[in-house]
Amino acid sequence: MPGIDECLLDVMRLPGARGAAVVDWTSGLALGTIGDSPNGDHEATAAETAEVARMAAEQSAFTSGAPQPPDTADGTGATGTEPPVEDVIVTTRSGYHILRFVETDFDSSVFLHLWLDRAEGNLALARIRLGETAERLVLA
Repeated sequence: MPGIDECLLDVMRLPGARGAAVVDWTSGLALGTIGDSPNGDHEATAAETAEVARMAAEQSAFTSGAPQPPDTADGTGATGTEPPVEDVIVTTRSGYHILRFVETDFDSSVFLHLWLDRAEGNLALARIRLGETAERLVLA
């Protein structure tokens, strides 16, 4: 199973990909980056996108009424730590920012951030591929 670097390389193969990062949304730290950064500084971008991710994940307007995971054999319904939000998409005049939360078996607060050029990228395809990448991501 691929790690952070392999997943970021895979994401950058998407048409229109400008840059990507794996970010811890509680600390705002970039765990891995590739390509360009919208403001020229990957660490600042990680901190800024972590604020957006944290706001979405912690607001009941976005998390209430969400479907619950199916029951497991132990009856707890727990299948690992499922992020409260699947993804966040921010649209700008020149591009898209997709923040895809990563589900893990431990208490994780990690997301993938993809910066996609609006003219060259395909938002639907990028969202699907980013979801597949998030499922394969192994955090060591």
